Amino acid sequence: MSVTSLKSAPGLPAQGVADCADTVQIMLARLRRERESAARDYAARLDGWDGPFEIAPETLAAAHRQLDAELVEAIGYAHANIRAFAEAQRASVTEFETELRPGLVAGQRLIPVGCAGAYVPGGRYAHVASALMTVTTARAAGVPEVVACTPPGRDGPHPAVLHALHVAGADRVLVLGGVQGIAAMALGLFGLPEADILVGPGNAFVAEAKRQLFGPVGIDMVAGPTDSLVIADASASAETVAADLAGQAEHGATSPVWLVTDHRPLAEAVLRRVPQLIDALPEPNRSAAREAWAALGEVMLADSREEMAATADRYAPEHLHVQAADLDWWRARLCAYGSLFLGAETTVAFGDKAAGPNHVLPTSGAARHTGGLSVHKFLKTVTWQRVAPHALPDLARATATISRAEGMEGHARTADMRLAPRAQRLAE
Repeated sequence: MSVTSLKSAPGLPAQGVADCADTVQIMLARLRRERESAARDYAARLDGWDGPFEIAPETLAAAHRQLDAELVEAIGYAHANIRAFAEAQRASVTEFETELRPGLVAGQRLIPVGCAGAYVPGGRYAHVASALMTVTTARAAGVPEVVACTPPGRDGPHPAVLHALHVAGADRVLVLGGVQGIAAMALGLFGLPEADILVGPGNAFVAEAKRQLFGPVGIDMVAGPTDSLVIADASASAETVAADLAGQAEHGATSPVWLVTDHRPLAEAVLRRVPQLIDALPEPNRSAAREAWAALGEVMLADSREEMAATADRYAPEHLHVQAADLDWWRARLCAYGSLFLGAETTVAFGDKAAGPNHVLPTSGAARHTGGLSVHKFLKTVTWQRVAPHALPDLARATATISRAEGMEGHARTADMRLAPRAQRLAE
């Protein structure tokens, strides 16, 4: 494969991964031991918050009064799309039973988890869409109780986030961020039920807390910084491609953006235009995008569309945007991405905010083996089986034979004994 780098990514300085893991381990140990008192202390020291730790239902219901009508309408539009897509996902998987052989019946049940905990990040941006994506999807899966944690700003969580959580159907919302917010949901602090699964994006400490809690508690995925790759051919607009790269670089210094194209003039035009578009952003977005483009932005020139597709599969991006001819070919060929955006009109921002498919997606190459958040994450696919007397002879013999070949005599005897009553009845 011949791919030429027109802009390489020097990368960021080494991050303190071990320090993060150690810090989270210490925090979780203290939160398990001291529970609410530790959570209050971390909230005060790390977030400067000593206000109420739970949002009252009437406050959630009234949050829309602090928003302009256009934003309320936009949140309603996005919620309707997200819910409709999640409900369609739920309808795509069904319970069933099948008779494998006469008298041997097996089946599948889909059981929602009892409680889902949704983390909605704070920080530089108000993550309205994350509130919708996580809670709405859990509700569509049939989860009976959905709780959420979101960090405070100077005056508490953003009212748009609170309104989104209300519209999506959160039962309870705590004002807690970071490790203490994740622990509150997992451990059942402040009177919450213990969450069976933790979902939602967050910073490195949030991701590490989810990773360390995984086992007794489920998680959607261990997510890193967001990333995006654009595939573009000669039919693409350099202005549109550059704008999409600059827009995704806005996520911050740790978020890679990549372009692979088979058209050198397009690549050179994009290289000229991206810095200009970044310079036109307001602060702090401008600084975040500049750092991302300088350290992690890449532009690659391929010889063919097959090489472009193979490069995309190797990177396995969270967001994969195709701005090229013959979209059906690309949809059939590409196989490693979190979410696929087909056509120049379908900007990644649509999926991030309002189109419908979930935006909680695998990062850092994890799209090689998993998809994003969906109703399936909230459903336990369990199986059952039932054996009628006339199915026993063949099934018991096969089980006993395999068990003895494995050296598991106890297993074999439990199969043998099922034949004994039948043999006695036949003898009578």
